Amino acid sequence: MWLYLVVLMGLYYLLRWYRERQVVSHLRDKFVFITGCDSGFGNLLARQLDLRGLMVLAACLTEQGAEQLRNQMSDRLQTVILDVTKTESIAEATEWVKEDVGDRGLWGLVNNAGILLPAAPNEWQTKDDFSKILNVNLIGLIEVTLSFPPLIRKTRGRVVNVSSPARRVSLFGGGYCISK
Repeated sequence: MWLYLVVLMGLYYLLRWYRERQVVSHLRDKFVFITGCDSGFGNLLARQLDLRGLMVLAACLTEQGAEQLRNQMSDRLQTVILDVTKTESIAEATEWVKEDVGDRGLWGLVNNAGILLPAAPNEWQTKDDFSKILNVNLIGLIEVTLSFPPLIRKTRGRVVNVSSPARRVSLFGGGYCISK
């Protein structure tokens, strides 16, 4: 029995070693679109991917966030203003990405835009409080994702939806847990 366990562990580590050695080639030709890049995880991801040589298309909610990100990174990183709660804004950003990417397609779409507040016990919140969170964290994510399938199919790319460990814990209630 111990022999089987040792062989299984050996195969596991061999497979893990093999997968970790694989490297994605031609990163400079790949485009990644990230929402919610004003601050936090989206901002950090945009910076890291830019440093690794990918063509980053960063969507920010504010012009201040977009300008700050542009000033700190290389010319490969480009920014666009995007409010995921507005269909017109999503359509404009989609057209901007299509023009920029052209026939090369989109290698990755990272849905990172999200909000936590207002967070309070359910009895203190209104329907509008729930709607505000759901429109950004859920409906916006769905609408952005549905805008890009043709571009993602061209490269056999991936869609990554960023969640949160706080989705599992409903300390106060509200729309955050159900939206993530």
